[in-house]
Amino acid sequence: MTPAQTPKGYGPEWNRQLQESGWWHSFELPDGRMLKGVNSLDSLKNRIGQFPIPADLTGKRVLDIGVWDGWFSFEMERRGAEVVAIDCWDNPRFREIHAIYNSRVEYRQMDVMEIAPDSVGRFDIVLFLGVLYHLKHPLMALEKVCSVTTDLAAVDSYVLRDNFDPGAQPVLEFYETNEMEGQTDNWCAPNLACLMAMCRTAGFARVEFRNILPYSACLACYRRWAPENPRGPRAELLSAVHNMNGGINFDTRRDDYLTCGFRTGETGLGLTDVQPVVSGYGVRPISVSNMGGDLWQTNFKLPPGLEPGWHEVRLAVRGGPPNGDLRIAVEVPLPECTPQIQGVRDGTSWASDVLDLKLSRVLALWCAGLPENADRYNTCVLLNGLRCAIEFLAPPAGNRQINVRVPEVVAPGPAELIVKVGACSSRPAALMIRA
Repeated sequence: MTPAQTPKGYGPEWNRQLQESGWWHSFELPDGRMLKGVNSLDSLKNRIGQFPIPADLTGKRVLDIGVWDGWFSFEMERRGAEVVAIDCWDNPRFREIHAIYNSRVEYRQMDVMEIAPDSVGRFDIVLFLGVLYHLKHPLMALEKVCSVTTDLAAVDSYVLRDNFDPGAQPVLEFYETNEMEGQTDNWCAPNLACLMAMCRTAGFARVEFRNILPYSACLACYRRWAPENPRGPRAELLSAVHNMNGGINFDTRRDDYLTCGFRTGETGLGLTDVQPVVSGYGVRPISVSNMGGDLWQTNFKLPPGLEPGWHEVRLAVRGGPPNGDLRIAVEVPLPECTPQIQGVRDGTSWASDVLDLKLSRVLALWCAGLPENADRYNTCVLLNGLRCAIEFLAPPAGNRQINVRVPEVVAPGPAELIVKVGACSSRPAALMIRA
């Protein structure tokens, strides 16, 4: 459909029809009668038909957000799914149809911002149809949607009609009051490129443009990458750390990002060529950079909705097989521990219990008793009470090596070294600092 064919000024007319019929959706009743709403039965079937949703949903869970009268919820139930339907108000029309159909759809009154794995669970398919532009915080809402989606989110939204090019400059209009169709609950309108960009930014691995309908654009948003090509190019994952603090601990309540280093013989890699994966969930990178030769670095968002615990990080390039056995900790509390310094050496001469300032300011120490999720961010090394910058902390395995750079203000003479993890401290280790 071209922009010239797009209807405008439909808001008042829709409101008039809704006042007359009382129904937003149309329904075919069990006795063959029809309930005629603003949206015809054919238009509802066409709308859901834009998405790759199977006819048989036996064993699947579906979440319908902004359910209104409920046609999409009941259609998913008819296909065999277990359905949860939510809306920000208690619609008596939904309850009326629910009773007529003798439905088992679970109906909840919730705001979109309340959606989380803890509040509603996780779903194979999430329907997010005609809701986004009603929200003041559309990107945050999409992150909420992503967090409870395990496979596919069907996203349908009003879009600006002047440019349907997915590769155009992303643009979002904001409406302070009733500038859009005279409705005060219409807050924003993205163009197609912006809608797709927001879905990717929210954490979906793949965003597939399906179609433009008279009043909306339809996107299929996937949490996982397309099936891998076993004979495709390979990459070796070298590191996976927090992009801000270099640690391995992450929190889904924050906007956390990973930085991964990897090696590959591929050249000219871009954002669409690198496929990071965390516990099976793909995330589109926000940056891919060559660090020289066959070394590369990529940054990407922590996938929304991860359960607390340890998660495997893997990475593929250009659809090849993923590689990696590195792990990150998501909302894993630091346990009580007893750090024990087992040895201290000059980082240059390798002399024991000595730091020679003429050579460098790097110390290497070995510490036992560190918890598995001790990292460069939550571990502290103090030299005479002054915090040292940790440059390296070995992965968990027995005594862990820690390399630190001591502050410039440290003076020559006897010194004490202490390792702290959270509130737990080691006994002091003595060393001599030489000028």
